Amino acid sequence: MEEGKRGTILITNDDGIDAPGLRALVDSLVNTNLFNLFVCAPDSEKSAVSHSITWLHPIAAKQVHIHGTVASFAVSGTPADCTSLGISKALFPTTPDLVVSGINRGSNCGYHIVYSGTVAGAREAFFNDIPSISISYDWVEGKSNPHDFALAAQVCIPIINAVLVEIKNQSYPGRCFLNVDVPNNVANHKGYKLTRQGKSIFKMGWRQVASDTEERIMSSDMTNTDTPTPTNSGTSSTSPEHRLFAREVRGSLPDYDDDTDHKSLKAGYITVTALAGLTHADVDSQTYFEGWLQSVPKHLSSAAL
Repeated sequence: MEEGKRGTILITNDDGIDAPGLRALVDSLVNTNLFNLFVCAPDSEKSAVSHSITWLHPIAAKQVHIHGTVASFAVSGTPADCTSLGISKALFPTTPDLVVSGINRGSNCGYHIVYSGTVAGAREAFFNDIPSISISYDWVEGKSNPHDFALAAQVCIPIINAVLVEIKNQSYPGRCFLNVDVPNNVANHKGYKLTRQGKSIFKMGWRQVASDTEERIMSSDMTNTDTPTPTNSGTSSTSPEHRLFAREVRGSLPDYDDDTDHKSLKAGYITVTALAGLTHADVDSQTYFEGWLQSVPKHLSSAAL
């Protein structure tokens, strides 16, 4: 990033290119008049697709108009596809200085980071040595409203700008990317807080349903169970010999450590968590498995079964 040059940002998400979170982020960045903006985002909702990519067939990219951006495309692939395509120079003429994924409708903390397409959009940039940030807003059904995305975007602009300053100064670390979660009561947030990824998770189960339109009780953020449910207004296109099952939330396991992302978010902080691509065991199990692996027989006899 050259001195005096406007920072170039690629924006993606997993809620889809028309999602209010992405549009609020774009509007806020456009209003600063500081950045060159490109958008490459899914053409439909791709929540909870994690880091899946499209491999067996081409993906389609349709140019759309988003005010204030240099160019914007709606893509038939996943968030990771969108980032990969957007930084490749196959779609846009330049490589961005920074990739920002979001703003997601719902928090992405703890173990839910593994499921998140929003986080994957940033992680894909990290895999390609491009600084990136994923941003999520802790949406609560019946309490939040679309204007909250604008507030969430505004409180994240200083972080985005500060990262670009570090990139320009060639002092930004390349061994991580940032995951930012904005609290539900964003207007009264307690400030930024550096956190670590915790182990919070919503426990999910399955129940049999009669139709693929019956009572979709879990919203796209995988957390809210109080979303109004559609009535059973259609019949399944699945053949009669197939049984249908739908996910449902059955409880949660919160974090209790003060420095973790989910607990700090619920306490009202804007959490900033440095992430990377490796997944180590939660505890140091190397010593145990070194001894265990040596005891595993190289050939399994029938007597051992």
